[in-house]
Amino acid sequence: MTRVLVADDQELVRGGLRMILELAGIEVVGEAGDGARAAELAEQLLPEVVLMDVRMPGTDGIEGTRRIVAAGLPCRVVILTTFDLDQHVYDALVAGAAGFLLKDASADRLVAAVEQTAAGEAPMAPQVLSRLIDRFVGRTAPDAPAPAGVQALSPREREVLTLMATGMTNTEIAERLVVSLATVKTHVRNVLAKLEARDRVQAVLLAHRYGLSAPVR
Repeated sequence: MTRVLVADDQELVRGGLRMILELAGIEVVGEAGDGARAAELAEQLLPEVVLMDVRMPGTDGIEGTRRIVAAGLPCRVVILTTFDLDQHVYDALVAGAAGFLLKDASADRLVAAVEQTAAGEAPMAPQVLSRLIDRFVGRTAPDAPAPAGVQALSPREREVLTLMATGMTNTEIAERLVVSLATVKTHVRNVLAKLEARDRVQAVLLAHRYGLSAPVR
């Protein structure tokens, strides 16, 4: 059973998220009202996924995410936001969040995002990913050297990375390439290792930065 920590300054929101997740068989191991408490509970409870509101009084979700990542905890953070891509969301992804989800997402989308995150994927709508990529590429120095691992990618790994960069999940990539899900997961792990990417989001951004991607669908 997937273990989740919910961090939001509004008790009503936390209660609603708990209800949706528990009805889907996902265990909510704790709740936090700010980023500092979320980081503390993440260290104590070791959830697989943290649903983190990006805007909270006191310690916000960006700092909370930064603390969780800095502590080397095994959990992955999904940012919750009212806006599809504001500065706070961008900063949270840079801080190490695995993806983000709009607060008005459907119950099914919320559950799927949690399960995808626990499986090592990055919940992010393709249209929002496109705006994130535009912002990232625009901020990166044009003469920044490509990671050494780029040249080490095999043709199949490049193909998998290209599909990752469109926002496809591992399951969708497996279907497109007509290979097993386990094979795709192996390729994704190899891609992350060769690019020295912290996670799937960073790998996708690097793919777009260095021309290893097709247009986002």
